[in-house]
Amino acid sequence: MPEASSAWPTEIRLSPDKRQLTVTFDDGRSYAFAAEFLRVTSPSAEVQGHAPAQRQTVPGKMNVAIRSIDPVGNYAIRLNFDDGHHTGLFSWSYLAEIGRDHDALWSRYLAELDEKGLSRTQR
Repeated sequence: MPEASSAWPTEIRLSPDKRQLTVTFDDGRSYAFAAEFLRVTSPSAEVQGHAPAQRQTVPGKMNVAIRSIDPVGNYAIRLNFDDGHHTGLFSWSYLAEIGRDHDALWSRYLAELDEKGLSRTQR
């Protein structure tokens, strides 16, 4: 099985409602990502900070959509969200990693919202 760092997408498909991005990799794995999940796990400094302790919990993104997708070289895509966020570069290896770890990342996000008294629907 290839390492996540060697993952290469064979298909990237945005749903008609722009709320789900499906990425299929050359190892046969396919991940369907909700736009909300991608927005709140964006690899941008705005979300991730410059150190683990600086990572932000981003509330109120339940209804976010992906406005457009821009290729970045041959290693990533930039997702432009309809809330104006567009600074995260989603590398192939990052997409494979968050696809593999989706359930744990989503559970952590929901727990953080709860701990901080935040909501998926309100900022």
